[in-house]
Amino acid sequence: MDELRTKYIEAIAAAADEATLEELRVQAVGKKGEVSLKMRELGKMTPEERQVAGPALNALKNEINSALAAKKVALSDAALDARLATEWLDVTLPSRNHRVGTIHPISQVTEEVTAIFADMGFAVAEGPQIETDWYNFDALNIPGHHPARAEMDTFYTHRAEGDERRPHVLRTHTSPVQIRTMEKDGAPIRIICPGRVYRADYDQTHTPMFHQVEGLALGKDISMANLKWVLEEFFSAFFGTDVKTRFRASHFPFTEPSAEVDIQCSWEGGTVKVGEGDDWLEVLGSGMVHPNVLKAGGIDPDEYQGFAFGMGIDRLAMLKYGIPDLRAFFDSDLRWLRHYGFASLDQPTLHSGLNR
Repeated sequence: MDELRTKYIEAIAAAADEATLEELRVQAVGKKGEVSLKMRELGKMTPEERQVAGPALNALKNEINSALAAKKVALSDAALDARLATEWLDVTLPSRNHRVGTIHPISQVTEEVTAIFADMGFAVAEGPQIETDWYNFDALNIPGHHPARAEMDTFYTHRAEGDERRPHVLRTHTSPVQIRTMEKDGAPIRIICPGRVYRADYDQTHTPMFHQVEGLALGKDISMANLKWVLEEFFSAFFGTDVKTRFRASHFPFTEPSAEVDIQCSWEGGTVKVGEGDDWLEVLGSGMVHPNVLKAGGIDPDEYQGFAFGMGIDRLAMLKYGIPDLRAFFDSDLRWLRHYGFASLDQPTLHSGLNR
C-alpha cells in the first residue's frame, strides 16, 4: 500500500491536465483500479488481517480521492489564470449598449387619452371582444337591415351545424361596453371605453383590427354643450394647443341628435397641423344617447340623458406623431418601432406633459 500511495500521489501531482487526472482516477480507484482490487482481497484475509488492512485501504482510497480533487481544482485555477492573462478586460471602458424595448405608439396614446379623461372625471370601463349580437347591435338600436350587420363588414363566429342560435361577433365598436356598464352601475355615469375592435376592411387608413375609445356621460341635465366642452378640452390637452371643433349634423342609430365632429387644422406640404388654419378634419362621431339605448341599458330615458362619442386611437396617434400609414402599426418592423416607440418610463401625465 505504501508503494501504491507513493505511485499515485506522485502521478497525481505531476498530472498536467484533467484528462490525465481522470485516467489516474480510473487506474487507482475505478471499479477495476488497483486500490479497488486490493479491497476485494479483504474477503480472503483472516479477521485479524482485515482489521489491519481494511482501515489502511480506506485511508489510502480517501487520500487518493482527496489528492485528485485538490489537483482538479488547481488545474481549473491554472486554466482560468491563463485565460485571464490572454483575455484581459479593461474595466474602465464604457459598457456595451443594450437595446431596450419601446412602448408602442398605440399603447402610449391610449395612456395619454386615459390620463386626460381621468382628469375630467371619466373612469375606464372594459368588456369582452367577442360579443353577442344583442350587445353589439340590438341594444344599440341598430336595426336588422343595417349594413353594419352584413358579413362584408362584420366578423361572425361559427356555429355548429344544427345550432340555431344567432352567432357571436367580434365587436365592431366598444359601444357594447357602454350597455354592460349601464346595466351594472346605472346612472349617473361617466366612462370611457378603450379597446380593440374588428371590421372587415383593409387599406392605408383601415385595418381588420384597430383601436377605439368611446365615451359616455349620463346625468339629469347633460346637453350637447357639455359634449362640445369635453371634446375641445380633450383635443387641446392631447395636441398641446387650443383646438376648435365644428359639429355637423349626421345620423347614427344609437344617438339622437347625432353629429360628426371636425377639428381645426391646416395642410402644409401634405402634413396636417392641428389647431391652426382654416381647414377642418373629421375625427369622430357623437351625439345624445338615444332613448332606446338607455332603455336597453336599464336606464329611464325620462329621468336621465347624456352624450356619447367614439374615435379611433390609431388615427389619433397618426395625427399627433405624423405616422402616414395605419398598416405600419401592425407590421412589427423593429426599425419603425424604434423610431416611433416611447421609452418605458415615459408615462404621460397632465403634470409632466403628454408629448415626448
